Amino acid sequence: MSKLFKRTKILATIGPATFSKEKIEELIMAGVNGCRLNFSHGEYTERDQQIAWIREAAAKKGRSVAILQDLQGPKIRLGNLKDNHLDVHTGDELILDHAMEEHDGGKTIPVQYNLAEKVKVGEPLSMFDGKIKTHVTEIVSDTAVKVNVENDGFIMSHKGLNLPDTDFGGDIITEKDMADIEFGASRDFDYVALSFVQSADDIDKLRQILLSHGSTAQIIAKIETKKAVESDEAMEAIVKATDGIMVARGDMAVEAGAEVVPIVQRKLIAMCREHSKLCIVATQMMGSMVDNPEPTRAEVSDVANAVIQGADAVMLSDETANGKYPVEAVKAMKKVILYTQNHSHVSPINHEVTGDYKNYDAIADGVVRLAEKIDADVIVCQTASGATAAAIASQRPSLPIVTVTSNARVAGQLALTYANSAFVRTYSEFYGLDLANELKASGYLQVREDKKDILAVIISGHKDTVGGTDTIRIVRI
Repeated sequence: MSKLFKRTKILATIGPATFSKEKIEELIMAGVNGCRLNFSHGEYTERDQQIAWIREAAAKKGRSVAILQDLQGPKIRLGNLKDNHLDVHTGDELILDHAMEEHDGGKTIPVQYNLAEKVKVGEPLSMFDGKIKTHVTEIVSDTAVKVNVENDGFIMSHKGLNLPDTDFGGDIITEKDMADIEFGASRDFDYVALSFVQSADDIDKLRQILLSHGSTAQIIAKIETKKAVESDEAMEAIVKATDGIMVARGDMAVEAGAEVVPIVQRKLIAMCREHSKLCIVATQMMGSMVDNPEPTRAEVSDVANAVIQGADAVMLSDETANGKYPVEAVKAMKKVILYTQNHSHVSPINHEVTGDYKNYDAIADGVVRLAEKIDADVIVCQTASGATAAAIASQRPSLPIVTVTSNARVAGQLALTYANSAFVRTYSEFYGLDLANELKASGYLQVREDKKDILAVIISGHKDTVGGTDTIRIVRI
């Protein structure tokens, strides 16, 4: 039974390469469980079209597909450069001026953020994904800073800047983000991803903003700044405050050093499992498939490693947003996930799962132990809030979890949760059992060759209310 289910989920970025109803449907049919909308690019009219296509494709498949809104945050970029190119050399002095409107080809360059208000002399500043290293030598004016170039190369329009030692003082939610949050609240996104998180306070601030707009979207903290990973305590505080994290390995590598990324990834996945929080591993997982129809061996190992470490989801960025082979990238990733989960166990963690509610943890631990001891085929979870299903997933069972809820929002937020396949049905006392019978009849749940029926462990409550889980049953279907 477990071989039929992809326990580690796939989150795919929608972009120009997949901007059509047909392509989005192909992605979802190929195995995508959630769609990321990158709000660094695009217009709201485009977003509305994408949302409609995603939800239509999900309905056609009969499955919940999560929609994640990824806020741009204080992504600091260069402005328009003359001829879209400027060569720089070791020892050059550049002035980055927020007030400059048009570049004349010289060494004073427009920048889309007022660095003079944040940076200090001596702080490092890199450009173009770390390709050009500089450091700040002077605050020239209220809108401009001077930097000294440390290596030869070139820069282009709109390329990003990284300032690993600069403290933004909690000022990571921009005016653009505020407008995007308001838009997102009216579109009922399942998740909102906050870029360049530095501390748990950033999460608390976003949560209050979401609540003020009536949004119940869960928050994904993107871990990509040097400050966020400066200690285990800093990382764990963010994990506890948020609903999930994204290991955003691109900017993290530039800001904290590429050698830091694998260790931080392992620690964050373990922390998320321990605290029953969602964990997404992102950036360049199948990067070569932007241009090639097959992944590299290193990329296959990278995805497999995330599966073995117990990540809830792995993400595709440019591969599905701009690549030549978006659907093939999803299929390749799914193939790696399935083979890995069926030939290797998830690595254990050093601590017991300690989520926000002890009763959920206790029930989840008992359910998984029972299901595996009796060689059950599936865990069926009736849930009102999704908390029981998330707690069971945190135990990383080696068999699938079929979740049923009467709340479409809960189903959407479980779409990226480990091993969960969430379905929306009208509540009844036995709607978990009813769903299991329905899925067997449709062929979604299949009897194993060595068995006569499907053995299910069903978790339910006496009523469809939060905290009502109180019953475990063993049922043959």
